[in-house]
Formats: sequence, structure tokens, C-alpha cells
Amino acid sequence: MIAELVTIGDEILIGQIVNTNSVFLAKALNKIGVEVGQITSISDQKEAIISTLDQARLRADIIIITGGLGPTNDDVTKHCLCEYFDDHLVSNASDNWLI
Repeated sequence: MIAELVTIGDEILIGQIVNTNSVFLAKALNKIGVEVGQITSISDQKEAIISTLDQARLRADIIIITGGLGPTNDDVTKHCLCEYFDDHLVSNASDNWLI
């Protein structure tokens, strides 16, 4: 089984932060016998997200996406993923979500 990790965020691309999520995920996947075939970092732009998902689907059995999920007002990842997978966001204001 081959996985691809996709990290979304301009802060990674400009060197503002180190991509520690990919390191953690790659180690965890390796421990359970899942090969990581590619790690891709992209900007939080609709075209980049769609293109990367289309390409990753051709290469990998598992695609793990991290980053780009807000909470900034200009984030497009959540809405782009909803569009890509023909789904919608649901807001849950309950304080009991940790139970």
C-alpha cells in the first residue's frame, strides 16, 4: 500500500515553519507497513489543491492531507475539499464533542 502526504500552507513554502507533520506521519505510516511514495507541499490555492489531488489519486492508495484548515479567514482548503468530494461543511457548536 502506498500513501501520499500533502501539506497545504504558504507558511511551509516560505520557510516560516518546518513541515514536522509530514515527518511524524511518514514515521507512523512506516511503522505499520505503509510506504510513503511522495510528500508534496502546496499553497492554499484552489488550483494547486485540485491539481495535487488529481495527481495523487493516480499514484497512491491513501492520501493524507494536513495543514490549510484554518482558522484564517482567507483559507480555501475546507471549501475546496467539499467541492472536490461533492460534500458540505457541518458546524457543530456542541461543547460535548470531546466525550
